[in-house]
Amino acid sequence: MSWALYYLFNSFGATLPWQSCNNTWNAVENCSSGFPGNASHLQSASQQFFDYGLLEKSDGIEDIGGLRWELFGLLTLAWVVVYLCIFKGVKSTGKVVYFTAIFPYFILVALLINNVQLPGAKNGILYFLTPVWSKLFEVKVWVNAAAQVFNSIGIGFGSMISMASYNKFNNNILRDTLIVSLTNSFTSILAGFVIFSAIGYMAHIHNLPVEDIATDGPGLVFVVYPEVLSTMPVFQLWAPLFFIMLFCLGLDSQFAMVEVAVTFVMDGFGPKVLRFLKRQELLALTVCIVSLLLGIPHVTNGGIYMFQLMDHYTAVVSLMFLAFFEVLAVCWIFGLQRISNMIKKMLGKAPNIYFRLCWLVFSPLLVLCILISSVIQYTPAHYGKYKYPVWAEGVGWGISLVSIVWIPLGAIQEICKNKGSFLQRVKTAVTPTLDLDALDHLPEKQKTNNPESEALFTSMA
Repeated sequence: MSWALYYLFNSFGATLPWQSCNNTWNAVENCSSGFPGNASHLQSASQQFFDYGLLEKSDGIEDIGGLRWELFGLLTLAWVVVYLCIFKGVKSTGKVVYFTAIFPYFILVALLINNVQLPGAKNGILYFLTPVWSKLFEVKVWVNAAAQVFNSIGIGFGSMISMASYNKFNNNILRDTLIVSLTNSFTSILAGFVIFSAIGYMAHIHNLPVEDIATDGPGLVFVVYPEVLSTMPVFQLWAPLFFIMLFCLGLDSQFAMVEVAVTFVMDGFGPKVLRFLKRQELLALTVCIVSLLLGIPHVTNGGIYMFQLMDHYTAVVSLMFLAFFEVLAVCWIFGLQRISNMIKKMLGKAPNIYFRLCWLVFSPLLVLCILISSVIQYTPAHYGKYKYPVWAEGVGWGISLVSIVWIPLGAIQEICKNKGSFLQRVKTAVTPTLDLDALDHLPEKQKTNNPESEALFTSMA
C-alpha cells in the first residue's frame, strides 16, 4: 500500500518519472527507455524507478541500510486510513467496503475497454487464453495456483472466519461460499484480460514476444504496468486511477487482517484487555500501531529483500499447513455429521452430497497433496539474481514457523491438561463438547449473540 501511494503521488506530473533515464536515481550507463529484451546488461527505466527511486535498495539483506523516510511516512498514512475505516468495528468496515470493493471493478472495466483497442492487445489476450498443456504436469503450477486462491480468498488467514462470526444465525453460508468463490474467480479472469491486453500492447511497441514482458510478483504491477501506463493515451488519467485501485485493494485486505486480530483478542481475552484499554477502538488502535512497527523493516533500504523473504516462506507452506489442520479439525475431529446437523439447524436442510464429499475427502486430500508437494519441491528464496545467505534462509523458516508452531503446542497443552492414560487423554482432547441440541431451546435473539452459536459460525466459516 505504501508503494501504491508512492506511485500515486508521482503520477500527477506532466510526465511520469519512470518514463525516462534522465532522473537522479538512474544508472544511465545501463538504463533503457523501453524493455531491454535480451540485453541482460540493461534495465528498463521503470525497473530502475522501482529499484532506485522507490526502494533505494541496498546490495542485499545483510545490508539493511537506513529508513526510507518517504516510505515510512506513506506506511503511517496507510495505517491511519485503515484505522479510521475500521475503528468502529465491522459496521464501519462494511460501509467503507461498499466503495473499496466496488470501485476497483469500475477501474478494471474502464482499463479493459481502453486496452483492447490498443495495437497488439489481441496477441496478449491469446497468450493469456492459450493453454500450455505440458504445464499441467508440473507440480509447481498447481502449488502456485493454490497459493493464489488461498491468498485472494483469504483461506487460512482467519479473515473469513472472523467476518462470518458476525453473521445472523440463519444466514445462508453455503450460498455465500459459492458467491465468494465464483466472484473471486471472475475477478481474477477479468484482471487477467486487463493485464495481458496491456502486456500484448507493450510487446507490440517494443517488438518483443509477449513472454519476454510477462512477469510475476511485485514486478508486474510496479514495473511492467507503470511502463504500460506511461505509453497509453491520456496516461494522466489512467495512472492515478490504477494506483488508487491498488490502494483500495490493499485496504480491503488490511481491513480483514486487522479484524482477525481484534476478533481473536476480544474472543479470547476480551474482559482482561478491556480492563486496561477500556474501549474496543483503543484495541484496534493498538493493533494498527503494532502492525505499523512490524512493517518498518520493509521500508528500509534492504526492505525489498525482507519482503521477498517473508512472501516466499509464508505464502505457501505455512498457509497449506494451517489450512490442512483446519480442515482436519473441523471435518474429521468435529465431524461431518455434526457439521451437517449444524447446517440443518441453521438453514432448515442438510448440505448436499457435494459439500459433504468436499469436507470429508476432497479438501483435506487436495490440501495435503499441495502441502507435501510444496515441501518436496522447495526452492530457496531469491530476488532477481540475488540469492539469500544461509542465515536468512533460517530466518525465513523461523518466520514461517511462527504461525504454525501453535498447532502442535496447542495439541500438547490440550492433551496434558486431561487426566488418565495417554490414549484416554488424546480421546478426551479430540472429543467435541459442544451441545448442538441446546441451540433448539434458545430464543432466536439469543442464538445470534450466544457464545455457542458464535462457535458454530466460526467452525463452519
